[in-house]
This record gives sequence, C-alpha cells and structure tokens, in this order.
Amino acid sequence: MGLNIRYRKIVALAGGVGGAKLLQGLDGAAPEGVVTAIVNTADDFELYGLHISPDLDTVMYTLAGIANPAIGWGIEADTRAALDAIARYGEDPWFIVGDQDFATHILRTHALHEGRTLTDVTLRLASGLGVSMPILPMTDDCVATEVRTADGWLAFQDYFVARRHADEVLDVRFAGIDSARPSERVMMAVSEAELILFCPSNPLVSIEPILALSGVRDAIMASPAP
Repeated sequence: MGLNIRYRKIVALAGGVGGAKLLQGLDGAAPEGVVTAIVNTADDFELYGLHISPDLDTVMYTLAGIANPAIGWGIEADTRAALDAIARYGEDPWFIVGDQDFATHILRTHALHEGRTLTDVTLRLASGLGVSMPILPMTDDCVATEVRTADGWLAFQDYFVARRHADEVLDVRFAGIDSARPSERVMMAVSEAELILFCPSNPLVSIEPILALSGVRDAIMASPAP
C-alpha cells in the first residue's frame, strides 16, 4: 500500500547498494509510476567480452526482490559454476559473477551489439524481472571512472575490487565524460520532476558522474523542485 505522497513525479539519482535500498523503500511507499531512478553507469566495464553494469544491476535486482540480502548485490542463492569453470582454465576470477548474473550480462551485451541503447536494454531487462519503476542509465554513452594512485591511473573496478580499494586515492576522473550526453529520458525526467532526491550513494563515484554529464547539473539547479 502506498503512503500519502503528494509528489506525482519524483526523480532519484542513485549508485549501487545504498541507492538501491532507498529506491526499494520508495518503491514500496509511492504509487506506481511516481518514482524514476537515474543510475550511475561510470562503474560499467567489460569482462570476458560482456558489458557489466554493476549499479544498474544492483538497483534492478533489489527492486525485483532477488538481490542477495547478505551483501546487497548479486542474486540471492546464485551459483558460480561458470566462474569455477573459468578458473579451471587458469583465469583469475577476481570479479564475482553468478550464473544468473551471467545471463543478465549476456543478454545486455547481445542487445547492445544489435544496436539497442543501454536505456532500452535496461528497461527491457527490468521489465522481465517484474520491475515497474523506470530505471534509467545516466547516459547511453561510455563513461568510465578512473582512480589515480601511486601506481598511476586505475580503472575503478581494478582499484575497488581487484586491489580491494587498499591504495591511497590521489585523484578521480571520469573518462569520456566530456563527450557523453544524458539520454532524452533522463533530461525529461529531471525537467518534469516535482521532487529530486540524491540517494545515499558514494558522492564522488556514484552521484558526481551523473551531475558531471552535460546539462544535468544545470537542469537540476534550474528546477523549481525541492
């Protein structure tokens, strides 16, 4: 049952686990169609030839009610037979991908290779899991968070997962941000919003990439919405 929320259009900017949890609460509190999520994609990367979108998937799985409750990401009770098989070939499975998770990445990559946008693919995948809240990637273009350490610039997943975020961070940049553009749906959602929320996601690597996209920060500042 939805609560008495007076806003008819709410936009929430989000990253991974923290943002997903707030979105889950909003999904339960607001009537269907009220909340739109704009999700960071600067964590996206390629692994085994597959396009992986960690924040999008965490939000999608959480809203679908299938996320692993112990860690907040991945799919509950997922198996790792494919990853174990990869390890048998001598590869280091440094990034954990469950078998059901592989299905998500395979379908996403296939659709992108067919020329579909990340926005269209995400909405299709979410619909397949019964998610009614629109989950919008911040952009359909490629943006990649990179972290500068004493060893130089590292891809975010290398720093965060492979090296277990042990290096001192000297700087952060978003490769491709200057040429990337927010999708029309993102800009429309912001322009029509009656309330704009910043989810409890990492401000530097989850929220800032969204705001750094051309036109997004200005659109938010120009909005009359609280």
